[in-house]
Amino acid sequence: MHIGLSELSLELGDLDAARRHLAASAELGDSAGLPQNRHRSRVAAARLRAAEGDLDGAVELLDEAERVYVSDMFPDVRPIPALRARMRLAQGQVPEAFRWARERGVAAGDEVSYSREFEHLTLARILLAQHAASGERRCVDEATGLLERLLKAAEEGERTGSVIEISVLLALARRAGGDLPGALRSLERALALAEPEGHVRLFVDAQPGITPLLRTLAERGVSRPYALRLLAAGPIPDRRPATQQGIVEPLSSRELEVLRLLASDLDGPAIARQLFVSLNTVRTHTRNVYAKLGVNSRRSAVRRATELDLLPGAAEH
Repeated sequence: MHIGLSELSLELGDLDAARRHLAASAELGDSAGLPQNRHRSRVAAARLRAAEGDLDGAVELLDEAERVYVSDMFPDVRPIPALRARMRLAQGQVPEAFRWARERGVAAGDEVSYSREFEHLTLARILLAQHAASGERRCVDEATGLLERLLKAAEEGERTGSVIEISVLLALARRAGGDLPGALRSLERALALAEPEGHVRLFVDAQPGITPLLRTLAERGVSRPYALRLLAAGPIPDRRPATQQGIVEPLSSRELEVLRLLASDLDGPAIARQLFVSLNTVRTHTRNVYAKLGVNSRRSAVRRATELDLLPGAAEH
């Protein structure tokens, strides 16, 4: 339940609450939930990492989630590889995302169904990214056609959440295709459906492309307070580690996080639970940190990191 509440909090734009629920889930441990919660917790943590701007850490958590994945009687309607493809898009790695679609056999001309809706929505995002990169009209036309069919199916199935997401993507597709009035109509509908529920993340993930459309609607008085709130909740830039003086090879964002936890009183298993990764993964990161800092112990790593001013706020941990 904490994992589900974390994802709800994330969609509402409350990252602090999302963190608290994930921490509560981790404190209770895997034994307090279903076997599927091992991968679900990592997926939820990955989405939170992405919202915080740590896309590398998000992809790593999805890799971990895939390794501990356990199926059940329910269809896998949000496959981890498709979510990873979305993370690749957020990193600007369009060819990597498209490779997923090709290997999975997801195409714009497929018959649409609820069981593959998430994958087809991911493909639509990829096509729009390809259009943005190449300007090829075919990409935006395929995305628009696919989204229109997905919208019809979602409406018939009375899946309001899907209708909102599809309408947001249709707004992007129609804007890319030069149909500004159609784009604004799609976004206006999405806002009307989303505002009563308080959706935030869905719109933030569509920025910056959706930003000018939101501003136009706000200027016209359409859901103005809500639109302004969504604009204010803009995405956090990808946290790429800045150049770290005195180190031959900079630490990655995840290695910096491990380093900060090494400066705490947490042991290895506790650090693994905090990061939602395996103990072996923590050990691998720790070895990399030692190598990059030129040390061979935890105490030496913390001392060296302090000298290099790599541990702001370490006392908080």
